[in-house]
Amino acid sequence: MGWIPMVVIAGVTFGLCFLVDRLFTKTFRGKKQHESGLAVRLNKKYGAFGLILFALGVAAIFAGINGSGWPIIVGGSVVLLLGVGLVVYYLTFGVYYDDEGFVLTTFGKRSTTYRYEQIQGQLLYNSYGNILIELHMEDGRTVGLQAGMKGVYPFMDKAFYKWCAQKGLEPGDCDFHDPDNSLWFPMMEGK
Repeated sequence: MGWIPMVVIAGVTFGLCFLVDRLFTKTFRGKKQHESGLAVRLNKKYGAFGLILFALGVAAIFAGINGSGWPIIVGGSVVLLLGVGLVVYYLTFGVYYDDEGFVLTTFGKRSTTYRYEQIQGQLLYNSYGNILIELHMEDGRTVGLQAGMKGVYPFMDKAFYKWCAQKGLEPGDCDFHDPDNSLWFPMMEGK
């Protein structure tokens, strides 16, 4: 009979996350890029792993309350907070785009709308086989995108072609453009 409470807790957790996601979307994502259906998002494993950690944290806290002691409660609280952090990160990060530009949405910062022509260049980082594409914007901010994110390559392709159109360039004249090597924009100098 011990598995029934776990199933109920997991069901309630997934249900609450679903409702929070829907409410969050309706409340904070009202720009036209948000409604285009085109986005770069984190892999669902961030959200799923966060939910698993959340459920494990709740279970550990209940086990600590039922007699296992304070170390289990403290450890469960830490695991629960890590789970909540992953879920919040998953729900808040996104790049939403259309033909005119894109909106960068991150946790704790106001969503910023950019036109493609505001991209000045890019840098690439390779960490243990994971490629990070860092776009440098006119306002000094950077947009970091991992190659493993959902929708990153369609976004980069569209960003390049719209960047060319907004800057009055022909895509064929851009000798730096090499998507096979994750190069869409000029490399930033002196970085």
